[in-house]
Amino acid sequence: MAGWAPDYADTSELASLVRVEDTLDDAQLALALTTASRAVDHACGRQFGQLAAVEARYFSARWDPPRCRWVVPIDDLATSTGLIVAVDTLDDLSYSDTADNSLVQLGPRNAIAKGRPWTELVFHRTSSVQPTWTEDCVKVTARWGWTSVPTAVKQATLLQASRILARRDSPFGIAGSPEVGSEMRLLARLDVDVAVAVAPYRRWWGAV
Repeated sequence: MAGWAPDYADTSELASLVRVEDTLDDAQLALALTTASRAVDHACGRQFGQLAAVEARYFSARWDPPRCRWVVPIDDLATSTGLIVAVDTLDDLSYSDTADNSLVQLGPRNAIAKGRPWTELVFHRTSSVQPTWTEDCVKVTARWGWTSVPTAVKQATLLQASRILARRDSPFGIAGSPEVGSEMRLLARLDVDVAVAVAPYRRWWGAV
């Protein structure tokens, strides 16, 4: 897996699932995998790839009264290697103040142990660098994304891709035969089993 929003399975895995024994349909298999991968992204509100190198991104902070801390929701992050957090404290787009990483907590704290990425930064009260209410005042340089694709996400992608491939033989969105009671409508929504598989990975804000 490489890059942001990659395919979450390969053509050989899909060919095995749909019992294709040659390479004649590889182009169609690849298209189905890409389409299914993006459908999973849309359903989850996130993607499951990882950048090859660090990249700067910009986020807005919010004050969290219960914690008495500035909190910054960020894109998914699974490694702190190369992490730099800078703040535009002067509101001049210079981002000249860099926070001490030891005073910026990646959260949720137990995310990595549970196989999930960090999704927020929490500034400690003792940090000399603090965010402001200014939009996009926090510049975070990091290697964004997941270190590996969750098994459930890969399986969901394969199932959805097989459903897409089935449309080749059912251009009107109906598969099976009404005469033998096997008629099934291929509705314009995520497969039910796919939706169940990816539900635990749903992120409720749109940083994708």
